Amino acid sequence: MKTKALVITLVAAWIFSGSISAQNADAIKYIDAKELTIIGKIMPTENVYHRVDTVYYKGFNQTENFQVRCCSGLAVLFRTNSTSIKVLAEYGEARRSTVTSDLAQLGFDLYIKKDGRWMFAGSGVRSTLNDGVPINLISDMDGREKECMLYLPMYSEILKLDIGIDNSAEISAMPSPFRHRIALYGSSYTQGACISRAGMSYPMQFVRNTGIQLLSLGCGGSCKMQDQFTRVLRDCEADAMVFDCFSNPNADLIHKRTKDFVRKIRETHPGTPLIFISSVYRENRNFSLKNEDYERAKMEAAREEMAEITKADKNVYFIDIKELTGNDHETSVDGVHPSDLGYQRWAKAIEKPLLKILRKYGIK
Repeated sequence: MKTKALVITLVAAWIFSGSISAQNADAIKYIDAKELTIIGKIMPTENVYHRVDTVYYKGFNQTENFQVRCCSGLAVLFRTNSTSIKVLAEYGEARRSTVTSDLAQLGFDLYIKKDGRWMFAGSGVRSTLNDGVPINLISDMDGREKECMLYLPMYSEILKLDIGIDNSAEISAMPSPFRHRIALYGSSYTQGACISRAGMSYPMQFVRNTGIQLLSLGCGGSCKMQDQFTRVLRDCEADAMVFDCFSNPNADLIHKRTKDFVRKIRETHPGTPLIFISSVYRENRNFSLKNEDYERAKMEAAREEMAEITKADKNVYFIDIKELTGNDHETSVDGVHPSDLGYQRWAKAIEKPLLKILRKYGIK
C-alpha cells in the first residue's frame, strides 16, 4: 500500500510540475512602450503619449487642453517574435461620443508588415477602463520576428502603456521607416472622428501609403487658427506644414485670421512650405439651405484668402479639391464626418498633389 501511495504521489507531483511548466510557457511579460519607438509626435513632452505640454503652453480652453493630451496620430514601432501581443493601458482622461466607436476612441490598432506593406493584424478595447485586464490584440502567430506598428487611441489620454508578449519571446525598438517630419494641424477630420479604429484616419492612411511621417495635431472643433495652436506650430521642428484649418471656422473667421496665422508662423519658419487643404464637402448641406449657404461661404472665403497669400508668398500652397471623399455622396457617417471609405479616398485625393509640392523641397 505504501508503494502504491508513493507512486500516486510521484505521478501527482509530475502532473503538477508539468502544469506549472505549461503555465510558465504561456505566461506573458510586459514591456513599457516608452522604451520602444514612438512616431507622430509634433514635439517632445514629459508624458510621451501627450502631443503638447500643456504646462508649458498656456491658453488652451478645457476641451483643447484635453485634446492635445490625447494620443491621436501616435504609434509605437517594435520588432518581436512573440506569438501573441497584448496591451495594458492606464488611462487618464477619456471621453466617449455617439458618432465614433469605442474601438477608435479608446482602443488600440495593430499593424504588421507583410511582403513590404503594412497589414491590419488586430484591434481591441476594454469596456471598463483601468481594470488591470490586458487587451488581447492577436494570438496564434508563428514565432518568426515581425515588424509591428501599434496605433494609439484617437480620443484618450494615456498615462502608461505596457505591451505584453510571450514570456520566452523577445521585443526591441524598431528604427522608424517613415521619412521626414511634416506637421499637420487640423480639425476633427485630422483627429479621426467617425473612424472605425485608430489607424483609419486620413493622416494614418497617408503615412502607410507613402512612408512620409505626419505629426498630427488634429483637434476636433478646435482648429480655428487660434494663438495657442500657432505658438505650438511656431516652436515645432518640421520640414513642411500641412493645414486642414478651413473646416472649423466660419467665413468671417477665415477672413480675419488666415493672413495673421501665416505671418506668425513665417516669423519662425521663414522658408518652410505651408500647404493648406480645402475643407471637405459636408453631406448635411445636400438639402438644408442654411447649411449650404454656410458651407459655401466658408469655401469661398478660403479660396479668396489663399489666392492673395499664395500670390505674395511662393512657399504657400493651396490644394483645392472639391471632392475629397468622392462624388457619390455615400461616405458620410453623420452628415459631417466621413466613414473609413471616405477617409481612404481623402488620403488618396491629397497624395499626388501633396507629394508633388514636397518633392520641390527634397521631401520624398
